[in-house]
Amino acid sequence: MSLLNKPFKESSVKGRALRRAAIAGGISAVLLATAACSSTTSPAASSASTASATTGTAEATIWGRTGSMQTILDPSLVDWNKANPNEKVVSTYFANDAYKTKIRTAIGAGSAPTIIFNWTGSTLNSYIGAGKVVDLTSAASGLADKYVPSVWSQGVVDGKVYAVPMDAISPIILYFNQDVLDKAGVSAPKTWDDVLAAVPVLKAAGVAPFSVAGGSKWPLMLWEEYLVDRVAGPEAFAAIMAGKPDAWSNPGIIKANTMIQQLVDAGGFVDGFSSVTSDSAADVALLYTGKAAMLLQGAWVYNTLRTQAPDFVKSGLGFTTFPTVSGGAGDPTDLVGMPSGGFYSVSADATPEEQKTAIDYVTKGVFDDAYTKRMIEAGLVPPLQGLENTIATSGSAHAKAVYAMTTKSANFQLQWDQALPAAQATALLSNLADLFNKQITPQEFSDNMNKTIGQ
Repeated sequence: MSLLNKPFKESSVKGRALRRAAIAGGISAVLLATAACSSTTSPAASSASTASATTGTAEATIWGRTGSMQTILDPSLVDWNKANPNEKVVSTYFANDAYKTKIRTAIGAGSAPTIIFNWTGSTLNSYIGAGKVVDLTSAASGLADKYVPSVWSQGVVDGKVYAVPMDAISPIILYFNQDVLDKAGVSAPKTWDDVLAAVPVLKAAGVAPFSVAGGSKWPLMLWEEYLVDRVAGPEAFAAIMAGKPDAWSNPGIIKANTMIQQLVDAGGFVDGFSSVTSDSAADVALLYTGKAAMLLQGAWVYNTLRTQAPDFVKSGLGFTTFPTVSGGAGDPTDLVGMPSGGFYSVSADATPEEQKTAIDYVTKGVFDDAYTKRMIEAGLVPPLQGLENTIATSGSAHAKAVYAMTTKSANFQLQWDQALPAAQATALLSNLADLFNKQITPQEFSDNMNKTIGQ
């Protein structure tokens, strides 16, 4: 059985050689190494500090998101600040959804942190268009060869570098509670038919088949992204990105959304999923406490699981790729998620001294040896070239699984809410919430989204 068809279990997966393959944020590119997971930090209370004329120091700030990357970033900053007392970097953290709102407001007001965490895509393009981030091309010269090409390219716009990777590659993975599945006599689903067959069995056993943080909206998108890919192939979303009229009316998209509502009708998701949020990790808790059998989420939740439920990670956690759809046009190895879980840009509104501190950290402190080692120890795969042997010998079962999925993927699609312009992304999340809550039909979803093309 191939690695891609075989569910992974944290306690039993063995290391093995993996071939190179393609990956991209929508377009395939050759991987020489791969990476996983994602996570976050959260905004600081103020913008970058004013440089001190008396000491010659300039303190830079980072706004980020709370989560697994905080356990890697915090010690990195301790190391950096100790070694560079005249170029200190200070971070503060917000929950994911709060961060998205606060960073938009701060950048618009000219009071952004010195180092701006972002996911590239349309968000980075908007920052560049508004002159809010600096050109890092000169400062980052020589760094491109350090990173997986398909990851590095996400921060390059019109041949200039505006963002540098700071997180692991993060595909969306189907996590499962092996003990719950075993007690119900259910195997991790390989096909959509398996998904539908498992639902009544798991419900009869008194557990929710799937946890999902519907209150945060974007986790609903993960289902949409995968089902559209499996049914219609990556060409369906490519047409949307190209702005083709009525691209959302692709029959494959309507079919995928019909399948989503069939799963909702069958009771596939935890009761009250619209009130479950990801910022609180409530969706993850439902999995490790055994109240839900499975969870479709980003590889970044692994570190949350590792922190909150270490015993579960050791003996009860499994993970696999999204199920196939019979007769679908998509390649079963296709992935969606984040080619890198995050990037750092530098604020154009900061002083030159603050910018220098920020640039020095993001080009020298990020992914130094200690940063990389901590990430691998956390079960993540850094987006660096030449890590094949390291992952094979010292990576966790989770890292090996992510490595296998990523290196074998025919296509790695950047998450839609990051790829699409802001207005379209907002409409997408709103309409997905309505779709999952049965307030609109699949056809109405497509009609509504067609109106956003070109916005």
